[in-house]
Parts: sequence; C-alpha cells; structure tokens
Amino acid sequence: MQGEVFVSGMKNAALPILFATILVGDACTLENIPGVSDISTSLELLRQMGAQITYLTPTTVRIDTSYIREGGAPDELVRKLRGSSYLLGAELGRFGKTRIAWPGGCDFGGFRPLDLHLKGFRALGATTEAEGGFICAEAIDCLCGGTVYFDIASVGATVNVILAATKAEGTTVIENAAREPHIVDLANFLNACGANITGAGTSVIKIHGVTSLRGCTYTIIPDMIEAGTFMVAAAATGGNVRIRSVIPKHLESVTTKLCEMGVEVIEEDDSVVVKSEGRLQNVNIQTLYYPGFPTDMHPQFAVLLCIANGIGNIHESIWASRFRYAEELRKMGATITVDAQNATVVGVERLTGSVVDATDLRAGAALVIAGLCAKGKTEIRGVEYIRRGYDSIVEKLQGLGAEISEITVDDTTESEQ
Repeated sequence: MQGEVFVSGMKNAALPILFATILVGDACTLENIPGVSDISTSLELLRQMGAQITYLTPTTVRIDTSYIREGGAPDELVRKLRGSSYLLGAELGRFGKTRIAWPGGCDFGGFRPLDLHLKGFRALGATTEAEGGFICAEAIDCLCGGTVYFDIASVGATVNVILAATKAEGTTVIENAAREPHIVDLANFLNACGANITGAGTSVIKIHGVTSLRGCTYTIIPDMIEAGTFMVAAAATGGNVRIRSVIPKHLESVTTKLCEMGVEVIEEDDSVVVKSEGRLQNVNIQTLYYPGFPTDMHPQFAVLLCIANGIGNIHESIWASRFRYAEELRKMGATITVDAQNATVVGVERLTGSVVDATDLRAGAALVIAGLCAKGKTEIRGVEYIRRGYDSIVEKLQGLGAEISEITVDDTTESEQ
C-alpha cells in the first residue's frame, strides 16, 4: 500500500467523554468524533435518556444533557456495548444512584467482570448490587472522597471512579490507576468543564470534588489503535504509508516492535511514516497495561508474525481468551499453536485467501490485514464487529491502493454497497 491516510478520533476516548456529559448536565460540543457504530449507539442511548443531540458537522456533535432522566437508559442499547458501563459512574455522580442492565461489548470467550468498578463506588460510600442481569449503586446520603486501590490497572474502573468522584465531597485518590491516553483525555475534558483532577497519566490520580460543572467545547484525541492498525497493514504489505493526525508518543510500543521486525518508522510532529521491504523478522510480544504493548494491537501483530521469518510468541496478559482469531488465520495457511494465554507462531512465506469470520473488533481488523497480504481473495464475515471501532476503513484502505469492498449478502443476491 502507498500514500497517506488520516486517523479519526479515538473511540475509547470518545465513549467515556460522551457519558461524562451526563455528569456535566449542560451543553457540550465534542469535535473529532469518529463515525463508528459504538458512538452512534451511545448517542442514541443518550438521546433516549433525554439528551438533545445535534450534529454540527460529520465529526462534531453538540450534546445537551440538562434534562436527562436518571435510570432512563434503554436495556437493549446498554447491552450492545461495553462502554455503557460508564453510565454507572456518570449517573451515580450526578443523581446519587444508578441502575443499568449488564453492559455488552466484544466477547473474548469469558466473563468480563465489573467488580473493581463496584469496589471503587463502595470506597466513596455507595452501596452496590449486581444480580438478575442488572447493576445498581446508590449513595444513601452523599458520595464522599476516599482512597481506592486497584489490584490491576483497569481502564474502565478508573474511568468510573473518576466520574463518580468528580462531584463528591472531599478528595478521592486512585492508586494503581490506569495510565492510558484516554484516561488523560477524560480528565482534560472534565477539567475544561470545571473539575479538579490531577495526576491523570500516572498511577496515582487525585480528584478534588467540585459542586458543579459547566459545558465546554472539546476535541477528542486521535485513535492510537486505528493508527497502529494502519502501521501494521503497511508493514504487512511491504508498503510506504504516511499516517496523519496521530500523537507519535502514544504509538511508542507499536513503533518499537515494528522496528524490531525490520520495519522503518519515521516519526514526525503529528504523523508517522511506515516503510517496509523484504521479509520481516519474528519477535516476542507480551501485552501489558499502558505504556506497555496494547492488547488491542495483539491480533494485528499476530498477522505479521504469521508471515515473518522464524518463530514468534505472544503472551496475552490482559484477556486470556483473545486467541479465537487463530483458527481463522489457520484457514488462511497460518501456523499458530495456542496454549492458555500463549501463542506460538511459525512464519510462512505467504497466507492464502479464504472465507473467515471476525470474532471481535480487533480480530476483524487483523483478518483485514491478513486479506491484504494474502494470495487470492479473502471474504470476511461479521463486519459489524469492525464497524464498531474503525471509521470508514474500507474507503481509507482503498485510498492506499487496497482492493477491498464491502458487500451485502442475502439469500439470492450479492450486491456491492
């Protein structure tokens, strides 16, 4: 692939900020909103709760939550995405109570608990309950600042405690907090609305409670996972691609591994250039919490290992059951052996096109990359997963010279969209 591509706003940053507007209770204008299905589902969820939603441009939306109703989140929409869990902290922080259906999201083959979220709420004085497919939390008197220690640096739990603590009485301290860029983006948004949050981006975050917030205009950071996906696609196809509208520092772990594999990565102010030529070298990968190697880039790199020289290994320390894509890559000629949280990949000369199924969002992106570098035609089913997190991926790849299209299939006909 050749050329340049622009990265959209970060889905994982936009989602907590969208739900944080509930806490603000005023009109906010959010810029650089990605056009992905998780965002449209979240906006519809907020609309049904009573928010006024207005698109000013395709990537700018005005959200007024002044008259939003507590407890009004429709169950069927909550169950469609994991990010709906942020309703808990936002409603608890604004109304002092919350009750939602169990959130959905990508299925990694196992239960995705919310125990750390509820632990954080209890540290602020709330009572919690999770049974019968619903989650409840309530502050009998008021939320009060406290110290929360997380056994693991959970992004979702860190977000929810920030939301609940922003308007609580006193100071809340989160120890072993998640350090991801989208945590920093949430804190920056809330501070722009009048919150008092310090330490975001470090392992200790302090939230000094305020009595009220106000609306603001805020720009969502670029999506480092989308950027990383295009970087891997360029490497897999022996391409020369400039990826624009990025923050290179957010991509350091991805850049480091690509360089270890023999890929040239040139960092510029707000873009990176990826050049790949010849057979790549295999590496070992271990996923870690930020600033370590992101679990959301693990499936894409598995494709690179499939066509690289030698034997590579992946240790998945975040989501133990994330290897369901391996069977799909084996259909394309890959040699992958999975054992618990580890995968061993023996590189082959080339993959071969096949009919495969996307099992989750990032697995779907990995199969797209596999199809781009495989011999012959690849058909990927389950593209609704890919739409959850990639804005206009087909059009963007076409702009880089890829032969890719999305089709609608029914019982009797197949027509290009």
